[in-house]
Amino acid sequence: MPATPRLPSPPSSTATPGRGPGTSERPPRQPARTSRRPGGARPAAPPPVVTPPAPRRRGVELIASLLGFTVITIDVSAVNIALPAIRDSLSGGMTGLQWVVDAYTLMFAALMLSAGALSDRAGARRAYAWGVALFTLASLGCALAPGIGLLVAARVAQGAAAAVVMPASLALIRQAYEDARARARAIALWTVGGSVAMAAGPVLGGLLTDLAGWRSVFLLNLPVGAVILGLLVRVPRSPRRPAALDVGGQVTAVLALAGLAFAVIEGGRLGWTEAPVVAAAVLAVVSGFAFRAVEARHPRPMVPLGMLTDRRVAVALAVGFALNAAFYGGIFLLGLYYQQLRGMSGIEAGLMFVPMSAVVTATNLVSPRLAERIGRRQVIVAGQLVFAGAMAAMWPLTVHTPVWLVLVLLLPLSVGGALAVPALTALLMDAVPAERAGTASGLLNALRQTGGALAVALFGSLLAGAGDGFSLPGMRLGLLAVAVVLLVTTALTRLLLPRA
Repeated sequence: MPATPRLPSPPSSTATPGRGPGTSERPPRQPARTSRRPGGARPAAPPPVVTPPAPRRRGVELIASLLGFTVITIDVSAVNIALPAIRDSLSGGMTGLQWVVDAYTLMFAALMLSAGALSDRAGARRAYAWGVALFTLASLGCALAPGIGLLVAARVAQGAAAAVVMPASLALIRQAYEDARARARAIALWTVGGSVAMAAGPVLGGLLTDLAGWRSVFLLNLPVGAVILGLLVRVPRSPRRPAALDVGGQVTAVLALAGLAFAVIEGGRLGWTEAPVVAAAVLAVVSGFAFRAVEARHPRPMVPLGMLTDRRVAVALAVGFALNAAFYGGIFLLGLYYQQLRGMSGIEAGLMFVPMSAVVTATNLVSPRLAERIGRRQVIVAGQLVFAGAMAAMWPLTVHTPVWLVLVLLLPLSVGGALAVPALTALLMDAVPAERAGTASGLLNALRQTGGALAVALFGSLLAGAGDGFSLPGMRLGLLAVAVVLLVTTALTRLLLPRA
């Protein structure tokens, strides 16, 4: 295992670097000039000066990381509210809308695996700057897209860039905060930013869509990207770690996720027994086995299979998958429910998420303190159970459900993920050494994005009724499937995680 990278130590006037075997000769050391006190006694050498890490630098790194994580997260939920306007402008039907969402999340998930190694190899700051620059340019491409096909292609580029931004932002925080307690608090703030962005995205998306058109949702990313790049100028260079790029593993991962998404999305439109759908499902299974075989034989795999033997890591990945499946699926479902079934405008649909945003923020702030008092396992279990309750709470929704009751029924959806994710992320970061921070965060977020992409694919296939309408029975079947997944991961959490 490679040595843990360390930030360069400050120079000391009393320390002389040693030379090991094989190094070039150094000039002879000159005798030090010292003054003598009366009587011939030498003064004591002053102690080496150690400069502590500057709080301001850590603050800049945290702000830059938080902004990037926020902008790539808010893009997802904001676009969900813009989907009906995109359909009216570019056509495409329910299948086209699913691909607008999943083109982003699938590339996000698949390339996240290599992006973690890229973050370690290039250094967190450099990888982060590359990702932010590409995301900003891809957002401009989305805003200028003349048709659904080009919009989906630009969303693919956005997802690839977001895959680099996500693990690099967390690795940037990991390198800035060596103290475990301070790091946990910084990660909690980072998580708060993402959760608030996910919850507030629909509000912003609705406002922008109704006032300036759906293209403004993507144009908003341009000034934010410029601010992030400006902040990174003040951040010191990040240490690098040798990390090989696993091409075979990356290709098989992309094929597996693409095949699975195609089967789920197109299965609802073409039929589950049609040849293209069956072929895509077979491709997904074969590619999944090939991925495992490649990773087991690769000298430096992008997913070290040995890492998965740690119960904390395995549970974190499974729970992350389930939580994002519930949240992404719920946001996708509600955005269409409000506008297609109840006939709300974009602004009205966005305002329906305001109470959710407030609850998410408050819960994120409470979660780290609650985890310190009762333990991370209990907090993670509670979050999943609340989320499963949220899926059940949405079962009674109909076109005639009073608005106030809809808001009350959605409260568990606001609490579940906001309660569990901070504890889950801190659990994973403490379970891996510092040199694996980029790889571990990339793997966690790859599983989370995969869960979200598959939930959108599943809900979209089940929701499409006659004439691409909204199917209530399909909605309830999708809610049941996600609730079952959450209950399974809750049981795994209780069985495999220690109480402490």
